[in-house]
Amino acid sequence: MKRILIICPYFPPSNTADMQRVRMSLPYFKDLDWNVEVVIVDEKYSDVVKDPLLLESIPSDIVIHKVSALSKKWTSKFGLGSLGLRSMWFYKQKVNRLLKSKKFDLIYFSTTEFPICVLGNHWSRKFGIPYVIDMQDPWHSDYYKNKPKAERPKKYWFSYRLHKYLEPIAMRKVNGLISVSTKYIQVLHTRYPLLKKKPSATITFGAFDLDFEIADKHKENLKLAYPQQEGYVNLVYVGRGGYDMQDAINILFESFKKGIKERPELFNNVHLHFIGTSYAPKGKGKETISTLAHNFDISNYVTEYTDRIGFYESIKNLKQADGLIIIGSNDVGYTASKLYPYILTNKPLLALFHKESSAAKIIKECNAGDLITLDQSIQIAYPILSQYIEKVNRKTAPLTNWQAFEPYTAAHLTKQQINLFNQVIDASSKAI
Repeated sequence: MKRILIICPYFPPSNTADMQRVRMSLPYFKDLDWNVEVVIVDEKYSDVVKDPLLLESIPSDIVIHKVSALSKKWTSKFGLGSLGLRSMWFYKQKVNRLLKSKKFDLIYFSTTEFPICVLGNHWSRKFGIPYVIDMQDPWHSDYYKNKPKAERPKKYWFSYRLHKYLEPIAMRKVNGLISVSTKYIQVLHTRYPLLKKKPSATITFGAFDLDFEIADKHKENLKLAYPQQEGYVNLVYVGRGGYDMQDAINILFESFKKGIKERPELFNNVHLHFIGTSYAPKGKGKETISTLAHNFDISNYVTEYTDRIGFYESIKNLKQADGLIIIGSNDVGYTASKLYPYILTNKPLLALFHKESSAAKIIKECNAGDLITLDQSIQIAYPILSQYIEKVNRKTAPLTNWQAFEPYTAAHLTKQQINLFNQVIDASSKAI
């Protein structure tokens, strides 16, 4: 049985998108002849939303190692908030000790705290262990380079230059790549041609039925973020906002405004709820969607709740909705990790994605809902929205092709990860 050491700074009970692949894969590793140990940062060093119920999804036999991090209370005074940077020294010391005392066949970085990945280069040179990096987002990216300052992330000037320096260090000795988007791998192949010779695979996040069992088990204690008023149709989105989502929101809101004018009997009792749109601490999130609703003069039909909610509260909010809306980025490489809970809820679903995104492909392949792509005109988008609301009123569930959906389950996608790991180990052993 092979042994893998997973580097995943955020981990349950922390509720972040970048730990979901690891969390959902852990139950399947053992049956695929892999023993797993995970090195995480103690959750007390992060200020993200915590959801203790996430711990119920972690197999009891998984060995978890916790490391410390510099306190954000002090490092924020110097503009340093990244958990990866704050924990890097502690990771190096802890994993050095583990690699001296135990034999591992592979190290796997699965996180968007990308600076921590430079330690793969160190451990490769010091211990001769191959490593794989999971590119859930672009690391060093030019996406925001020509955007207005208001649309750039905080500390963009610093992070852009830091990532430009650190990414080549991590890629110099990386033995394999996994990514949620083929585009991300293509960019790295162009930037570092030697990576073309290394194993790589595009593997999206997976659907995880266990989460619905946990949500149902605790449903009485989970809260709704929005009011359920009699006579209103509640359409719900749970996920982040941001400037890269504005193309999708603009199409949705312009179509909705047209509906209010042309079919008031269908649209007037519909309310759109956008929940957990900001990563900022509770009460400090900046509204990005309500502003657009105001510009379209449909504020009475739209409510934005910037505060993040717990993972299983998200599932309850989706299940209690009359219909679901999921919006995507204008970045073709974007993939929505939250897509699968929407599909598993089996509610009427409207998705707005870039036509080339993996999320759009999944919706179409599985017939999981109605799709509007960001290149479509209002003349095309408006009828789709109208038909969707009609389905919501009739409580018409999607005719999802569950057989086509099977390849997107966590169990199936964990096997794909294992295939990539085996390729890396075989290639590494031949290189010795």
